[in-house]
Amino acid sequence: MKILPLLFMFLIPSGLCSQNIEGDWYGTLTVGYQSLRLRFTINSGFDGKLSGTMDSFDQSAMGIPLDTVTFGNNLLRFVLNSISFEFKGIPVSDSIKGVIRQFNQTFPLDLTRKRADWLSRPQEPVKPYGYKSEDIKFTNVKENFILSGTLTMPQGEGPFPAIVLVSGSGPQNRDEEIMGHKPFLVLSDFLTKMGFAVLRYDDRGTGESEGNFDKSTTYDLLSDAEAAFDYLKGREDINGDKIGIAGHSEGGIIATLMADSRKETAFVVLLAAPMIKGSDLIILQQEMIARGSGVPEEDISDYRSLNQSIMELIDQEKEAADTIKLREMISAMIISATSGTANESISMAHAKQYTTPWMLFFLRFNPATALREVKVPILAIYGSKDLQVPSRVNKEAFNKNVIPSNKNVSVFEIEGLNHLLQEAETGLPKEYFSISHTISHKALNVIGEWLKDKIM
Repeated sequence: MKILPLLFMFLIPSGLCSQNIEGDWYGTLTVGYQSLRLRFTINSGFDGKLSGTMDSFDQSAMGIPLDTVTFGNNLLRFVLNSISFEFKGIPVSDSIKGVIRQFNQTFPLDLTRKRADWLSRPQEPVKPYGYKSEDIKFTNVKENFILSGTLTMPQGEGPFPAIVLVSGSGPQNRDEEIMGHKPFLVLSDFLTKMGFAVLRYDDRGTGESEGNFDKSTTYDLLSDAEAAFDYLKGREDINGDKIGIAGHSEGGIIATLMADSRKETAFVVLLAAPMIKGSDLIILQQEMIARGSGVPEEDISDYRSLNQSIMELIDQEKEAADTIKLREMISAMIISATSGTANESISMAHAKQYTTPWMLFFLRFNPATALREVKVPILAIYGSKDLQVPSRVNKEAFNKNVIPSNKNVSVFEIEGLNHLLQEAETGLPKEYFSISHTISHKALNVIGEWLKDKIM
């Protein structure tokens, strides 16, 4: 995700050892009346080379890769070229005293390891958990690379029923960390205490997992979930007849495909999972978020018309092998629709977003069709304030396509929940961070009661 321009809109109208510079560093950048809450995460590769990401919570800009991270001579430095951003700091005890330099202006920024009060997440479990937690690795045999994850196990000998957790769109770590929340950490804690073994893993190319995320489609990511499933099947402490899959958002699409590709899948849990064609979902999602953000209806109508034209073109050209030509056609369409307001570089940047392998697959795919032949128990949960996967139309599509062929299905629309299944005021993505709880107890209770009834 590219950092939002708003991040630096004010520009427009005792030491630490190298081996423990890694981890999360928190700070608040204050300029005039504007404060931005930031987190920098520093990692070290197998070769010892440092890398890192920046999160700007107030901008909903998360996981922004830093271009340069160095630490030497007691000086920490990182750079983000796209916004001409440079930080330099000197470690002092468990903090870093530093400054940010951008466009020839300098601002103080001190960082600390202590998790900031504004990042309070009361649902996150704290060690010792009261159950077993094991960091594991398993192989995607189909593409020959290693995935890394965490397996939590109830106390006792087993064999235990088990659940594979599959994250939503974009490269996610094993906790599905987003906007300062760790939904899969909270969910795995809840499910493990219920008596399930739970496997959650870093997406390919993310965290400690190998592989290339940028070139992957949803079908490619399915093979990662299958590898996790097969890993559990090979463990004696897991009940191989009771392994299910739970997917959030796009992870729900993968879960539906998994139930079809692995017939031994015992059950499926869908959390805010799309059930309409991807192109229709994107148009609806953009419209609802824009309206909730106060965008004028005339502008919303113009955006909708442009998006519909782009989606129709993408469908018409689905056999075309020349992605570059498709990008050029979309770019020209954007320039024409905006009467030249969007220049070629801007329009081409948008066109590239529409034509990545992942996006082209997503826009053309209807996930509900994958569930028509699935006969195992299915639980689907939607939030009434979800603006990313709007509940009404997706629930209707689920009922229409799935229930006629599978009577062992339960569908819940929970009042007041957003896309992360938090209790929300508006449902807008910018609200996710400010909500202290990670997953509503209403949703957790529905999941728990359904699993007790159907699986345990």
